[in-house]
Amino acid sequence: MKRTSIRSLAVAALLSIGSTITLHAEEPLAYTNEIATGVYSFGGGNGYHSMFMVTDAGVAVFETVNSEHAQALLAAIREVTDQPIKYAFHSHNHWDHSSGGKVFQEVGAQTVMHEMAGAWLEANPGRDTSPPNVIWEGDKHEITLGDSTIELHYLGLNHGLGMTVFTLPETRTAYIADLVTPNRVMFSIVPDFNIGEWERTLGEILELDFDVAVCSHNELPAEEVPGGCTKAHVQEEQQFISDVRNAIFAEFEKGTEAFAIPKTVKLPQYEHWAHYDDWLELSIMRVMLDLWMGPYPWVPES
Repeated sequence: MKRTSIRSLAVAALLSIGSTITLHAEEPLAYTNEIATGVYSFGGGNGYHSMFMVTDAGVAVFETVNSEHAQALLAAIREVTDQPIKYAFHSHNHWDHSSGGKVFQEVGAQTVMHEMAGAWLEANPGRDTSPPNVIWEGDKHEITLGDSTIELHYLGLNHGLGMTVFTLPETRTAYIADLVTPNRVMFSIVPDFNIGEWERTLGEILELDFDVAVCSHNELPAEEVPGGCTKAHVQEEQQFISDVRNAIFAEFEKGTEAFAIPKTVKLPQYEHWAHYDDWLELSIMRVMLDLWMGPYPWVPES
């Protein structure tokens, strides 16, 4: 499996304003829902979704987002259990996902992050970030909490640095940040994504053992959001990327001028997806540039 890394302060600065940008088509849902025994999805009403697991040995939290979201998440956990919170896991380096950890550190939790994300955050601290307590390295790591296992999967370059997919084998659940966004076109200009490596990662996510996941951004109908996302949504993400690329190739073959392609390509099968009107053209431009100029970001494995 290809292993690469990229450091991009400019992109992270763009993403850091995510908490103040409306990233959803409808009013986002605030909710807490049990998706498997002891595993809960949480929507902060801000377009971001977290997950937590309750065990007899304590609680594990996935994605603190920012302090406001983390405080609401902490309150939601306390509605469910008074067990101590042992871990708070960050998926990757971007400030709009890796902030708010201090809220859980202050109640005794250890925050956990992949070494690549940790190194980036140390060099580029955000206004609401705090250094992680635990840094892990390599492609896979396991943490045991009571009778439950938390599997941490680093699947290589795809989006951001140190992007980790979490699986809970006993309940066949998972947490996936940014890589799978049900019912939503690619995010804006697709910042800090390597498109081909993203597709590879989606294929590897399909091989992981889970039935239902919490996706950090979820644009399913409101009645479906609390139920989480599934491998069907991973496949839909793959198909969308493929459809975008194939449509661009078709325009190249027709002789369409490269910078006219974003305004030419239409994918009506996705018109019902969030941000079709305001992001599709930007996304097509980004993929077209990758095909024309070469993939970004990319660095050698070393």
